[in-house]
Amino acid sequence: MKNKASTLINETNGELAFKLFSFSDDSNFDHIQRHNYYSIILLLKGEAQLQIELEKYTISNKKVICISPYQPYSLKSIKLISGIVLNFHSDFFCTYKHQNEIETEGILFHNIFGPSFFNLPNEETLLNIMTQMELEITHGKIGQHESLVSYLKIFLISILRIKNLDTDSEKIASKGNSKPQILQSLINSIEANYKTKHTPKDYSEVLNISSTVLSKLVKDYFNKTLTKLIAQRIVVEAKRELYLTSKSVKEVAFLLGYTDEYYFSRFFKKQVGVSPNIYRKTVGFAKAER
Repeated sequence: MKNKASTLINETNGELAFKLFSFSDDSNFDHIQRHNYYSIILLLKGEAQLQIELEKYTISNKKVICISPYQPYSLKSIKLISGIVLNFHSDFFCTYKHQNEIETEGILFHNIFGPSFFNLPNEETLLNIMTQMELEITHGKIGQHESLVSYLKIFLISILRIKNLDTDSEKIASKGNSKPQILQSLINSIEANYKTKHTPKDYSEVLNISSTVLSKLVKDYFNKTLTKLIAQRIVVEAKRELYLTSKSVKEVAFLLGYTDEYYFSRFFKKQVGVSPNIYRKTVGFAKAER
């Protein structure tokens, strides 16, 4: 790719729709930021400290980093970094709508049980697709959106295949420890009960283990607190409902086990950084109903 940005703007609202750009330092990422679109960063050279939410990692060249809308992150150079970034808004390509075709949600994006980055053994295929995207943005006219969406689908499928082959990705996040069976039971329990059980005590009772022991295991393996893990799962579903449906915030709150709409809104804003209404306004909503 040439060292420049290729950008498409949504003409209806003036917001970013799709963007490709290369970087040769950390000036774009050296402070915590949140965007209302998806970002995929290819770190091709160098070494950096990656912070996602409150989690910090030291990563080196040949990595793919996947950032979800409004997920706070920074990337600070340790050894001079360079690579390429692909940004796209949900209005340009709805990952939820295409989840049956390309299972990105919960794997590449909003993956609360695994790292947001993984190894990139060979970047040639991805760079070739990005080059075609850049050409389409520069020269494409008829059917440009459809063509770019097709390339984006191929790109997402390609990185999903790369991630599935990366046996080191969980070791990166878990410091090389194998996952205790109790944590798999916890994951299954959170998936089954997050709409009704919201506290560490709830899950320690379900699994018949002390809250202290369970919380320590979660912190050691996932590098986050059990409270945060539970909250993230609730927020993932809240985002999905806010994006895919026209349910009111009160209805979404009730669906997730909150009888107080305002308490839920404060909880959501604390986790995401913006209110449910702002999230819906800036990311989009009711895509499945149109």
